[in-house]
Amino acid sequence: MTRHHAPRRRRTVRRLLAPSAGMAAGLLATGLLAAPAHAQPSPDTTSGAPIGTVAGTAGDARYEPGPCPKTAEPIEALKEARCGTLTVPENRTKPRGKTIELGVAIVPAAAATPKPDPIVWLAGGPGDDSVGEAKMAIDGGLNRDRDVIFMSQRGTYSADPALLCPNIDEFNARVGLAFDAPSTGRLSAEATKACRDKLAGTGADLSAYNDTESAADYADLRTALGVEQWNVFGISYGTDLALIYMRLHPEGLRSVGIDGILPPSKAGSAVAWSGFRQGVNGLFKACAAQPACNERYPNLPATFEKLVRDLEAKPVTTTVTVPGDDKPVKVVLDGGALVTWLATATHVAEGVPRSLDELANGNPQRIAQQWAGWRTNPKAIGVASHGLAHGIFCSEWTPYESKDAAIQGGQAAYPSFPRSVQAQAPQLPFLHEACDVWKVPPAAPSIRDVTRSDLPTLVVSGAFDAQTGADNGTYVARTLSKAKVVTVPYEPHVVFATSKCAQEITVSFFDTPDAPKTECLKSLEAPEFEIGS
Repeated sequence: MTRHHAPRRRRTVRRLLAPSAGMAAGLLATGLLAAPAHAQPSPDTTSGAPIGTVAGTAGDARYEPGPCPKTAEPIEALKEARCGTLTVPENRTKPRGKTIELGVAIVPAAAATPKPDPIVWLAGGPGDDSVGEAKMAIDGGLNRDRDVIFMSQRGTYSADPALLCPNIDEFNARVGLAFDAPSTGRLSAEATKACRDKLAGTGADLSAYNDTESAADYADLRTALGVEQWNVFGISYGTDLALIYMRLHPEGLRSVGIDGILPPSKAGSAVAWSGFRQGVNGLFKACAAQPACNERYPNLPATFEKLVRDLEAKPVTTTVTVPGDDKPVKVVLDGGALVTWLATATHVAEGVPRSLDELANGNPQRIAQQWAGWRTNPKAIGVASHGLAHGIFCSEWTPYESKDAAIQGGQAAYPSFPRSVQAQAPQLPFLHEACDVWKVPPAAPSIRDVTRSDLPTLVVSGAFDAQTGADNGTYVARTLSKAKVVTVPYEPHVVFATSKCAQEITVSFFDTPDAPKTECLKSLEAPEFEIGS
């Protein structure tokens, strides 16, 4: 759900990974199964042909088999994919208007006899390309018994048009700016306006890049592929889209899995603050429960809050080098930077207590190097769709959450923080300023409706999730009568990316939605936190 995405770590290695394409960092998970050489493809349930090999239509949308979508980096899992393009209206409220093209890749099931109901993957972001996340899905065994379908959400990297803005990515890499200073906010708005002007100049209807149109795209894809019934799995922002899709187009859905939940009715800055506090508290409590960590790093919450106040009053400036580049990088750490660093650092939780302690004792290098490495990664340039992201932020989020409400969320979570920090939610700085220059009309108020459904739904969160918070899962499950709520201990945002247990639970859910296998939760152990000298 972020403007600034986070790296994710291998569950078995538990260290920082080099980021990959998009603003998000590398999504690497432990592979479970490899496809057998003679697996039979799932058939199109209306024609009997393998899904994705036959052209089809759905109203004004049409699917044509063809080449596979482009990806920023090669993805081994796509080599055996069946591919094509879905052509849809750019704006369904404008008959006979422009059309856009969305890339489709269907990775075959590993099983020799696949189940007839495939799984469609909804990517994070907003702005990430589903096709680019195929490695994570397949490494996690999602295609064990079912084909998995990836479609580039409108505006993303492999769609046409792709609403990319490298200038915003380059601005986000300017770690030498004070994170939450008004001057930084003005520069951010200038970068956003330049992005908007460029995209609008191509003729793109920026008001059409939103969840309502995206949900309709997926509904049309199912019909055009001839799939009678399928399952949906969404991660991070993709959970927001999944919940809206469930509400607007429930036909043809067998079950839904959501991981790292962002409720459409709450999306914005206030819920970012509450989720941040919950995930960070989970990490700090895990340290306190380990005698060695607690003895070496007592009262981490107080240490962190004091650091935020002190850095906001007097930012620290240092220089670091980042992987792959010997040139020194100037880094400014203020209170807001430390908050957003920590939201990201829950993905490398073992080192967080040590890093905070070193900073408190005058050594900012570990935090500064991570902060710079994550934000200056060249693979993050020109991959994320800022056109889609701002279309959603500015039509669905900010019209229904005032600046004051965002600040109140910060005050409720951390009353001791300076107002300048409270005003910029973790990973969503200057959101209203960006939307002031994006200039798209608000979505209908119903976009904020809660989803009520009796579809079987797996609701999964990580106890260390400082980006969306595990309580969001409990919140959305209140109106999902067949929801199975699972919180995976010691894991950050999007547990499917980091936890073999979460992968096993998810795959078992799609086999038996009424009874996913959760026994593996009992054997999970806390990470061993680093103890400095």
